[in-house]
Amino acid sequence: MKKIKNKSVGVGSSGQKKYRAHRQKTSGGAAGQNAAHGIAGDGSQCPEAPTRVWINLIALAISLAAVVWLREYGQDFAVRTQSLVVVAVALALPIIVLEWLFLKPYRNPSAGLDFRRANYSLGRTALKLLGFYLSVGSVAFVYWLFPEYHGSFYDNYFTVVKAVLPWWMLLAAPYFYLIDGAMQSPKDSYWQLGSWIMGNRKGVSGKAIGQLYLGWLVKLFFLPLMFVYLGNNLNTLLNFDFARLFGSFKAVFDFTFNFLFYIDLLFVTVGYVCTLRLFDSHIRTAEPSFLGWGVALIGYQPFWSLFSGTYLKYDDAPAWGYWFWDTPMMYGIWGTGILLLIAIYVWASIPFGIRFSNLTHRGILTNGPYRFTKHPAYVSKNLSWWMISMPFMVSASGPEALRQSLLLLLVNFIYFMRARTEERHLSWDPTYVAYARYIEQRGMFAVLGRWFPLLRFGNGRLFYRGKDAPAAEPLVSGDLSPAKPA
Repeated sequence: MKKIKNKSVGVGSSGQKKYRAHRQKTSGGAAGQNAAHGIAGDGSQCPEAPTRVWINLIALAISLAAVVWLREYGQDFAVRTQSLVVVAVALALPIIVLEWLFLKPYRNPSAGLDFRRANYSLGRTALKLLGFYLSVGSVAFVYWLFPEYHGSFYDNYFTVVKAVLPWWMLLAAPYFYLIDGAMQSPKDSYWQLGSWIMGNRKGVSGKAIGQLYLGWLVKLFFLPLMFVYLGNNLNTLLNFDFARLFGSFKAVFDFTFNFLFYIDLLFVTVGYVCTLRLFDSHIRTAEPSFLGWGVALIGYQPFWSLFSGTYLKYDDAPAWGYWFWDTPMMYGIWGTGILLLIAIYVWASIPFGIRFSNLTHRGILTNGPYRFTKHPAYVSKNLSWWMISMPFMVSASGPEALRQSLLLLLVNFIYFMRARTEERHLSWDPTYVAYARYIEQRGMFAVLGRWFPLLRFGNGRLFYRGKDAPAAEPLVSGDLSPAKPA
């Protein structure tokens, strides 16, 4: 999901009841909500982003310098564990420090912190720690239970987890105590889970606890995958013979392809780790619908192997290199086009900084390529698949080419629905509504919305129902807790 910083207080600070009451009092629907929060809801203004691309690029440069250092002096480091931790820390730490100095993320209203409060409570902290340790224990139970996590594929991930976990659990105590004292609404979902375990049901929201576990489920599933993939790409990068780049365009293409995805995976992996309220990178809400989870998970292992092999096998034919190998000029032009699309895809990951995550709301991005379209990564990735697989060039027969092209269109449709479920999830936030209105009017694909109204922003629904349709009730609010601030 995407991220934004904004001077106004978002829905998450006022709660679902206030959100509904506010919508009933305003006649302008989303425009009224946005106006109440100091955000232009007429599409004339793009909300400010919380991250700065220049900060993330500086951090990326430092992390790439760490890769150079590892190539020269880190031969004794285990590539897929120790070296991987080095490059990840080399990216995350500069972002955290520079944002702390220049952006002051802890002051964002969405962080919900005020260190002048000093409202510390050992009792509340103990309940939160109980909820936190139970959440971590639940994750460990899932890893122990399912055979997927018993193979050697995840060995490196669990090696790092076992080394880091004791320190992480120990440092959680002072962190929770510090944050608890500054929180404007300290009875968060960890407190509610801890209270529920201790038998105190007063002020406990089942939806808030459910959202807590959904957030952990996101991390449980995606972090091991991204960690392993990043380790593989880093291994290729550390062992690549750069002399090969002078031999052929194929070597250039292979290196650049791996390098670009390495950058993407680096930001993705760091994002799943750095979910901390202190840096305003915490999870506000997680996708609550089965449809949203389904269209997201289908594109990742082990689910992709099942569905692609059984129903969506669109690339069962020679890929782009086969068709252009005998024409070097076209080979270079077509391959460069693929790399440009992948570069756009990676460009869409850089603005996240330490905030990347699937299926969660950690704020709204409006900078980088998000200034031009809401889903630059999905657009570029889906276009690149057409150029890479070229299903329309299957030589067996015309009907076979049509069949594989239709299968790829089905994959494209899955990503379209993924984008729609994300927009529906984020629509509870007035900032996202303002951003979507801005893109609807000024985005690079705005004309498509005018030609095909069904493609326009649905404002809480999967599909657009006309400009006079009222905004839908959010599937999930930014504040699910009925407990009052303490």
